[in-house]
Amino acid sequence: MLGFQMVERGDGRCRMAIDIDPIRHFNPQGVAHGGVAYSLADTAMGGALSSRLGDGLWCATLEIKFNYHVGVREGMLTCDATVVHQGKRIANIDARLFQNDRLVASANGNFAIFSAPLSG
Repeated sequence: MLGFQMVERGDGRCRMAIDIDPIRHFNPQGVAHGGVAYSLADTAMGGALSSRLGDGLWCATLEIKFNYHVGVREGMLTCDATVVHQGKRIANIDARLFQNDRLVASANGNFAIFSAPLSG
């Protein structure tokens, strides 16, 4: 719905992007709604961790600390996420969001690792 693009993913890293459109993504103050950047980071962070998980394992966000540094304007917003530490049940992941090579936001989060539910 938001228009995320997977740029690259593997070995505990994930890069995702979105082309910020004023009509679809801006809030009344004329910048991208904070939820767009947060959702991009959350998705990239999950992508970074899932690239390291074996078959039958899933992950879910436990918590994310998100810092907005400057407003996000029209144009490409890119997020680079990296697994910092991965244990058996919890992983910690960093994310940095850039627009035109400028750091606009950063995040750090903990994700749960668990066995995928059996279907049936």
